[in-house]
Amino acid sequence: MKIDAVITWVDGNDPNHRRKRMEYGASALATSVDKAAETRFADVGEIFWCVASLNRYASWLNKIYIVTDEQDPGLDEFLAANFPEGHVPVEVVDHKVIFRGYEDCLPTFNSISIETMTWRIPGLSDCFIEFNDDLLLLDHTTPEDFFTKDGKPICYASFSSVIFDRFTRLFKARRNGTKMVTTKGSHMNGAMLAGHRFKYLRPAHCQKALRRDFYEKFFLGHEQIMRNNASHRFRDAEQFSSQVLQYMALYDASACEIRSPKGALFFMQPDGSDGYFNKKMCRLNQFKGKFACFNSMDVAKPKQRDELVSWISRRLDVKFPFK
Repeated sequence: MKIDAVITWVDGNDPNHRRKRMEYGASALATSVDKAAETRFADVGEIFWCVASLNRYASWLNKIYIVTDEQDPGLDEFLAANFPEGHVPVEVVDHKVIFRGYEDCLPTFNSISIETMTWRIPGLSDCFIEFNDDLLLLDHTTPEDFFTKDGKPICYASFSSVIFDRFTRLFKARRNGTKMVTTKGSHMNGAMLAGHRFKYLRPAHCQKALRRDFYEKFFLGHEQIMRNNASHRFRDAEQFSSQVLQYMALYDASACEIRSPKGALFFMQPDGSDGYFNKKMCRLNQFKGKFACFNSMDVAKPKQRDELVSWISRRLDVKFPFK
């Protein structure tokens, strides 16, 4: 079974990217916390962590595709220095490639829109694993950590109630008179599109094993749904998670496997306090699972970030160019 990895990446520190964000979004929209907060685009070198972890712990991958907007992370020297005996092939894919025929939707600054179109990468395997750049592997994996032997995706998630979560959202504060955009909301929208009105899957904040051929069949038969979801340059409350749409549809067909993320995923989202960070680092040293997400490390104190990067460097046995 041939399996590819797809990583969505952006360097929001790039002046050209920042200029486009401000040009296409009103100042309030382009910086709103729920739609386009700076932390969604900030880059502190996470792409190096992610790609290094895939080479160290998933060297069986066929290819790594990095999807980005007129940018290049510059990984060649890093990979050559740290994996001199060879590494998984890497290809940078521009948004224009996956949005071909839908160029009017570009530029986009919206991960939901981008994930709606990643299946259109030329040459992408039917089995692929989607990563954000803040996700990485912490131990050796096999294809069976992501797909069953007969090619069914493995989804690390739990079920939740649509009715209960819709009800609780009624009491959420609104911003500028509109509903807040939430990950939960996009998950519920994906489940509703798959025909589920009462329950939905909430995937953990880790990699997503997916089937390209499912997306091709569904979106070619529902082209306007795909276009509508991909057309929002910034996150919108009406958008759906294409990943949850796929999982719910495959779940109905007994074509995916649901596993609990408990014990499999380590999650850290620093709040700047030393107490939180130190507690998390202690737990990280004891963690036995294979997956990790180090979310929004740009908001961590520099000394905290340095400590984490040093830990990752030792764990992956690599030297990062920014350390």
